[in-house]
Amino acid sequence: MAPKPKKNRVDHLANERTFLAWIRTSLGLMAFGFVVEKFALFMKQISYFFGKQEVATTPTLQPGYSSIFGMVLVIVGILIGLFAYFKYRITEKQIDEDTYRPSPALAIALTLTTVILGGFLVIYLILV
Repeated sequence: MAPKPKKNRVDHLANERTFLAWIRTSLGLMAFGFVVEKFALFMKQISYFFGKQEVATTPTLQPGYSSIFGMVLVIVGILIGLFAYFKYRITEKQIDEDTYRPSPALAIALTLTTVILGGFLVIYLILV
């Protein structure tokens, strides 16, 4: 016996496209976090290359602000990926039951997070 095809196929495909867009956003935030985290190491190497800083004899274990900010971006990316999955599953169930109600919570959370993290990045760049 073949599985019963889902009704509202177009709605399910749109839900999947939205989920994949959230996953791309999540991956983008994680990649940006990785770049920001590695930026401090790059700046340290460049300053040594141009003779503006002496090489430390022992490696430092204290993360700088770039490391912390980069890790926060990676964590936010992971959380957005998880939230996107749960939102996808909830929307899928609502489409099947014909009880779909839009909930902008994930979009609001991502927007606020992006604005806050962007503000911190601007402040960090001004101070450095």
